[in-house]
Amino acid sequence: MTYTTRQIGAKNSLDYKVFIEKDGKPISAFHDIPLYADEENQILNMVVEIPRWTNAKLEITKEEPLNPIIQDTKKGKLRFVRNCFPHHGYIHNYGAFPQTWEDPNSIHPETKAAGDNDPLDVLEIGETIGYTGQVKQVKALGVMALLDEGETDWKIIAIDVNDPLAPKLNDIEDVEKYFPGLLRATNEWFRIYKIPDGKPENQFAFSGEAKNRKYALDVIRECREAWEKLIKGEAADSKKIDLTNTTLSGTPSYSASAAAQVPQADKKPDEPIDKSIDKWFFISGSA
Repeated sequence: MTYTTRQIGAKNSLDYKVFIEKDGKPISAFHDIPLYADEENQILNMVVEIPRWTNAKLEITKEEPLNPIIQDTKKGKLRFVRNCFPHHGYIHNYGAFPQTWEDPNSIHPETKAAGDNDPLDVLEIGETIGYTGQVKQVKALGVMALLDEGETDWKIIAIDVNDPLAPKLNDIEDVEKYFPGLLRATNEWFRIYKIPDGKPENQFAFSGEAKNRKYALDVIRECREAWEKLIKGEAADSKKIDLTNTTLSGTPSYSASAAAQVPQADKKPDEPIDKSIDKWFFISGSA
């Protein structure tokens, strides 16, 4: 399938939105894109939210119809991650798997923490920098379990199937073989990236160990099953999530007219980013 994007407003502004389109019509980034591009071969669709090396905290919004990608805010101000030496911005193509949900009503038996109420996060490690709203086909290689403010926040490690090294990467040990140091850097970055904003170091389940591909596929399957209950209206609590979709005609939230309600593309030049975002922070003990 071929997907395109529809941008409204200027990047780095409160008006910025990116809708994903199929055949020129907006669809839900959360609910309408199939999780599997090729289920038999476990090839998955990933929605890129944040391109590697950038700082703007962009995410699929749960609260708006058709779930466009927007920049997160805090107290009315746009959110950016800080540069924690030696890292710059996000160190992966960061995004989410559509048609997955980390159920906040479910305690995971091993992490002992509930889900974070978001689609499942993906860290794509290939050489090509993605773009916001891109739908990449990836294969899962492993998973880390970040414990973020008492919630389980899974991070699936994946690679674009079109990456030159993709044929050689089939499980988590292959990441260390072909990308030495990347898993350690990933653990470090997630531990420290909130410290410049005055928050404590993040913690991981499993002592920060990355679990293997089989474990990752089990997490994906569980989050897919949770989403299926969510979209059918069977989840215990989904009041903060807009379930509007344009393709799942058997669901209560299906809307044939939702795409027509989305404004036409109105792409504006990027707004400048405050120079303070370029600052490098040196975190004691981060090496």
